[in-house]
Amino acid sequence: MSDSGVIDHKNDGASGPGRGGAPGRRSLVQVLELDVRLLGMLVAFAAIAIVFTIWTGGTFVSPRNVFNISVQAVPVAIMACGMVFVIVARHIDLSVGSMLAMCSAIMAMSQSSWLPAAFGLDYGNPFILMLTVIIGFVTGTAMGALTGWLVGYQGIPSFIVTLGGLFVWRNVNWFTTNGQSVSLTDPNLLMFGGTEGVLGAPLSLALGAVASLLAVWGILSSRRAKLAHDFRVKPMWAEGVMMGLIVAVIMLFVTWLSRYEIPASKIRRMFEARGETVPEGYTAMHGLPISVLILILVVVAMTVVARRTRLGRYIFAMGGNPDAAELSGINTRALTVKIFALMGFLCALAALIAQARLQSHGNDIGMLEELRVIAAAVIGGTALAGGIGTIYGAVLGALIMQSLQSGMAMVGVDTPFQNIVVGLVLVIAVWVDILYRKRMGIAK
Repeated sequence: MSDSGVIDHKNDGASGPGRGGAPGRRSLVQVLELDVRLLGMLVAFAAIAIVFTIWTGGTFVSPRNVFNISVQAVPVAIMACGMVFVIVARHIDLSVGSMLAMCSAIMAMSQSSWLPAAFGLDYGNPFILMLTVIIGFVTGTAMGALTGWLVGYQGIPSFIVTLGGLFVWRNVNWFTTNGQSVSLTDPNLLMFGGTEGVLGAPLSLALGAVASLLAVWGILSSRRAKLAHDFRVKPMWAEGVMMGLIVAVIMLFVTWLSRYEIPASKIRRMFEARGETVPEGYTAMHGLPISVLILILVVVAMTVVARRTRLGRYIFAMGGNPDAAELSGINTRALTVKIFALMGFLCALAALIAQARLQSHGNDIGMLEELRVIAAAVIGGTALAGGIGTIYGAVLGALIMQSLQSGMAMVGVDTPFQNIVVGLVLVIAVWVDILYRKRMGIAK
């Protein structure tokens, strides 16, 4: 599978029965079939972690900070998944931060004021929260679909439509709440935010083990499918190395978060809420946050859409050559509406998680998030010229940016300088991508 989501039969691996002769001498990276750009991002990520770990005396990689980085990166990473499709299709969306704010405002007012008054129910009722989430998702999807209709059917450039949306939704958000912040204290909502919604160590480790088994099964299934169609495959030892690396990353991440202890005061409040007393010597660990689990599910779903569905193939085909895609029968206008509607839905999901983490809706929620989302996608290898991009790359890009900001904050770097560094990283990422594409002879 190539970066564009199109199966590449030449992508190849080692020789094997019926697979066209022995290959030439190749490097370890080639044998393992590693994405060079992904490898570069991983090296950059590791370098950031090493520098800040040394600078902070090990605090940067503490379970608590890793937990915080993971939770803080979730809203941007979720929206970056949708931005990959938008940019791959040769569009841009500058309104995602404002759409997040608009969805957050609608959900905050629905939960705290509108729905309780309409149904005569108290704030915190589970039915109110469920209906609030549905309203938020419908709102986000509708805003995205409207953008897609203006771009696809009316022919207005996406840059202009979404730039207008940036201003419109940001200020409609202000009028929706009358310029007031809305406090959100429903425990059921806060479960989506991070520290208030965790799985605990035992369940997190069990899920990590299940995810590891699924990853191994996926690699072996892919190998069997290639062999069944007489494609070349990697040597078995190379498959084993990849399986070992993936399992190690999954289990290390889950185990590390499972070492972050819940404060004793919070445990005491949890037991008091149930009318119980904390047992002597009782401790509990945070484990995997629910918001991170949601991000993982989004990544898996979006990757499947990109690689295994007609919608994904059409998006990459349109991004690779819009004219050829339309001549081949793809309804590019309707496809544009679908892409932006999906982007809007993901903005609503990110809004739910962001307001739950902040435990409130403020008028500045999502401010400048559009730039961070675009930066995450581009740093992750999505080509601004369209046609190339990966979901996992965008998520890694979001983690790199959040790690940079977290590390700089920990060592006392001022916020303006943090933004300068993020801007420089974005420019360098695009420059490196241009150099890589020239070297590989990829025309765009």
